[in-house]
Amino acid sequence: MKKMSEKLIIGLVSACAVTPVWATNSVVLKANDFVGISFWLISMALIAATTFFFLETQKVEGKWKTSLVVSGLVTLVAAVHYFYMREVWIQTGNTPTVYRYIDWLITVPLLMVEFYLILAAITKVPAGVFWRLMAGTLVMLVGGYLGEVGLIMHSMGFLVGMLGWAYILYEIFYGETSQISAAEAPESVQKAYNLMRMIVTFGWAIYPVGYFLGYLAGMPPESSMEGLNVAYNLADVVNKIAFGVIIWTAATAESYKYA
Repeated sequence: MKKMSEKLIIGLVSACAVTPVWATNSVVLKANDFVGISFWLISMALIAATTFFFLETQKVEGKWKTSLVVSGLVTLVAAVHYFYMREVWIQTGNTPTVYRYIDWLITVPLLMVEFYLILAAITKVPAGVFWRLMAGTLVMLVGGYLGEVGLIMHSMGFLVGMLGWAYILYEIFYGETSQISAAEAPESVQKAYNLMRMIVTFGWAIYPVGYFLGYLAGMPPESSMEGLNVAYNLADVVNKIAFGVIIWTAATAESYKYA
């Protein structure tokens, strides 16, 4: 049964990986297109991470399976979008803003859910924690999207997005979420929690830096698009793959603690 589950997982991930490629025209990746290369490398890394997280759900205790499944969903959703984003870039040289924000509107709330899930695996967590994290996430994403597509001024979108991010940081450092972690979480979960909020602090900082370089720094359009996409792509490696690895570390540590 376990081997069958593993085969189904690998088959599902493989199917999701190749389907978007068939749906688009083949375009040769240029050797000096470093932005395009970054799209390809990260899309493959996301598929590899997805396979790993789903397979590892077979090895951890039941209460940790949901966290690893969510980590796998984050990287899977991101991978599928990266297949389309890389084609947009390679074919047109334009920033795939719409695809990227569709990705973020799904994956970023799932990342925030992970704070709730790792604590819920070891203690009772009020539902308010979940909803406050969701509220901050939506404000951040909606503000950024409206600014990037020009529905509001770039500077206004940047400000709204930063306010949403600041609210998230307050909650995970000083709010009820942080208090529950400090008071009730075992050492391995506390360590994971602290690393996760470091990623949200420093890893997520790459996004506003990219936004600033792309829209507010006064750079030439071609250079600004390259800088924006490289920054966003590198950020996704840290904020999605590394984030999931931290959760996997805590899940395995707690699952084998008494083995």
